Amino acid sequence: MTARRTTFLFTALGLLTAALFIADLAVGSVAVPLGDVWAALTGGSCDPAISDIILKIRLLKAVTALFAGAALAAGGLEMQTLFRNPLAGPYVLGVSSGAGLGVALFLLGAPLLGVAGHSFVRSLGVAGAAWLGSALVLAIVMAVSRRIKDIMVILILGMMLGSGISSVVEILQYLSSEAALKSFVIWTMGSLGDVTGSQLALLLPVVTAGLALAVAVIKPLNLLLLGENYARTMGLNVQRTRTLIFLSTVLLAGTVTAFCGPVGFIGLAVPHLARMLFASADHRILMPGSMLAGAALLLVCDLVAKSLALPINTITALMGIPVVIFVVVRNRNIF
Repeated sequence: MTARRTTFLFTALGLLTAALFIADLAVGSVAVPLGDVWAALTGGSCDPAISDIILKIRLLKAVTALFAGAALAAGGLEMQTLFRNPLAGPYVLGVSSGAGLGVALFLLGAPLLGVAGHSFVRSLGVAGAAWLGSALVLAIVMAVSRRIKDIMVILILGMMLGSGISSVVEILQYLSSEAALKSFVIWTMGSLGDVTGSQLALLLPVVTAGLALAVAVIKPLNLLLLGENYARTMGLNVQRTRTLIFLSTVLLAGTVTAFCGPVGFIGLAVPHLARMLFASADHRILMPGSMLAGAALLLVCDLVAKSLALPINTITALMGIPVVIFVVVRNRNIF
């Protein structure tokens, strides 16, 4: 692939993402002209009600979509390369299940145990509970990875851990009240619009740190394309690299899940889209390409979800599933 074509694709993808970002600000239950959007963003003359809609609601949602899409795509690419599995995603380690357990304990378990009114439980919140659940899974996976060298064994253990946690969540669902169960089910559908300004101020630096780690492991990821044994012969510290990749993925997927719910299929489908678009296996191209494509795709999903008044997860699944099926059927030798 020529450098000129790569530059063109990155430029086009960047412009598309910017256009989708502006469109996401203009589209909604109240259509806002682009001139008013620009005026609201730049402090120009604009109806105060329109300005509040743009700055206090839609801008937060669009920025969340931008960073969440990039985060999930980067985490998915890391997991697919590390496990050399085209069906791996950012949630393969059980991060989503851990976050779900935290939220289930907060929404379903606390009332059952009679501690829903406890000051610590009230201050924890859904996002905090999800983060604690993700952190617990990270601690378990990292402890296991220090003792087990075979990456496929870690993959299987991560999947089994996720299944076990899901079983516990199902027990809590079975025992919970109707109101608590409804709150949990709504959380599992995912939402980009529930992130407040103060939450966004926490989400952005954590996701940025995760993305920085993802960029830092680009060279090790290229070495891992040919397997861990080859990477070791090239002098790569595989144990340290695994730890950095796990930490990056949990920072990215865990944070997005904590604040937006388990948004599915972006992390699974987008790395494949980036491979097809850029026709390259080089992570120096794939990583930034996946981040841009993930941001653009989640903005598209948000636009469609707002237009149809549907949860974001239904749209990401409808868009992501055909991509994954097409890639798997068309090319069985991705790695």
